[in-house]
Amino acid sequence: MTSDKLDNLVRSGQLKKEPPRADELAGLSRSGLARIADAERSDLSFESRFDLAYNAAHALALYALRRKGYRPEHRYLLFQTLPHTAGLATGHWRVLAKAHEKRNSAEYEGYLEQDERLLADLLAATRALIAVLPED
Repeated sequence: MTSDKLDNLVRSGQLKKEPPRADELAGLSRSGLARIADAERSDLSFESRFDLAYNAAHALALYALRRKGYRPEHRYLLFQTLPHTAGLATGHWRVLAKAHEKRNSAEYEGYLEQDERLLADLLAATRALIAVLPED
């Protein structure tokens, strides 16, 4: 996989080149895997599960980008770059982008619609991301 598209984002100021650090990668991976496991617990509230699933996806997407030697200027880019950093299918990153919009609504407006379908799709997209990430 080429990094031409990622390098274009560097030129436009949306990404920075930065060598990956093993400790950071290990922490992001550990955090993402722990959070997705907790997000799948049905005894937690919808809000907690959504927050955990979103943050798991975020940590793992950041892992994928950092592993390639880049750092984002904006959070939303993490999901858009997944086809280039992890080979994730377009449908999955679109689910993650939709979850990002819902997360922002919850975070900044205090409103999170209880959408069980979105949560299920978010969990599935995060599991798909885990499946395509290399085991370091």
